Amino acid sequence: MVRPVTQPGTAQGNGSSEDPLPELRFELPPLPSRLIGLRATPPRPRNGTPSNATTGNDTEKPEAPTIAPQLTPQESAVAQQQTNESLNIAEKNLGAARGKTLTAAQTDLVSKIRGFIKDAREAAQITDWSRARSLAKKAQVLSEELASSL
Repeated sequence: MVRPVTQPGTAQGNGSSEDPLPELRFELPPLPSRLIGLRATPPRPRNGTPSNATTGNDTEKPEAPTIAPQLTPQESAVAQQQTNESLNIAEKNLGAARGKTLTAAQTDLVSKIRGFIKDAREAAQITDWSRARSLAKKAQVLSEELASSL
């Protein structure tokens, strides 16, 4: 981008009184007329939907739909039984850890197990047995991992 240009006529004479280095002149490209600035923070996302203030529907909020697979009564009974078995195993393994000194990783595992148990019970209360079974199974697997590390 930048090239030195030598001045003509500097190589004349005996060279004793002249500067041994030729005089150099730089040719710089013209600067762009518009500079782009950098933002310190990313731009805020634009919301494509209008806010409640513009629609005027503050009092009417539709309830979020729940998507759950439809189970037959037999499948529901099996899922309920599996949920209860997994919850019992998880609680038994948590009981084995009570009163023992736990590492930070084991304490984190206990809190995750309790969270899965709580969520499984909430799903069971609304008879979402497939979700309850999945959460209870996660609690069981983590509690077995905890029990093996004690």
